[in-house]
Amino acid sequence: MVRPPSGGADRGRATPQRLKTAKIRTPSSQAWLERQINDPFVAQAAMRGYRSRAAFKLTEIDDRFHLIGRGARVLDLGCAPGGWLQVVLERDAGAVVGVDLLAVDPLPPAKILQGDFTDPSCQEQLAGLLGGAPHLILCDMAPNTTGHRQTDHLRIVGLVEAASEFAIKMLRPGGAFVSKAFQGGETAALLTVLKRRFAQVRHVKPKASRAESSELYLLAMGFRAAD
Repeated sequence: MVRPPSGGADRGRATPQRLKTAKIRTPSSQAWLERQINDPFVAQAAMRGYRSRAAFKLTEIDDRFHLIGRGARVLDLGCAPGGWLQVVLERDAGAVVGVDLLAVDPLPPAKILQGDFTDPSCQEQLAGLLGGAPHLILCDMAPNTTGHRQTDHLRIVGLVEAASEFAIKMLRPGGAFVSKAFQGGETAALLTVLKRRFAQVRHVKPKASRAESSELYLLAMGFRAAD
């Protein structure tokens, strides 16, 4: 059974602030800006030099489950803008490789490839850059949304499935996989496959994931090689 999500509580936040100069903004941009100025993780990310507040999501997951081993080979799918790569490097991983469709500013000694991880030629390049099968594969990607619920759901499912298939193909025995998901964002068939190929499969909601968001993280540990 997939364990229910844990974490995600919002504690100790100050009284929300509202922007006073909203006349020229759309309601959506006004809401986004207010959310940003009231988000403690945005301020903390700026103070610590992280490229995104998402760094705190991986920090909390790794603090709890100890996924980033010293000297580990780590692959970050959809690594832009680089916040998760920064956390991996801070925690003394070995070979660190990121890939994204977008160009990402360098983060040495991590190696960053611009490309599509579902492309076989890109997969060969990633394997070569890592120098061996990864101990950990990370995926914090989210599909572009259309506003059409059914279409967006299919895109979410497709992205989670593609990342999961890639992890099963690439991971070393005993390895782990972390992927952004959303409530209802993966199929029963996919979860059945993951539970067969990993010793533990669960959902996690870090505190840095906004409480009102349906965002979850799918965590699979203890990869089993095919019989």
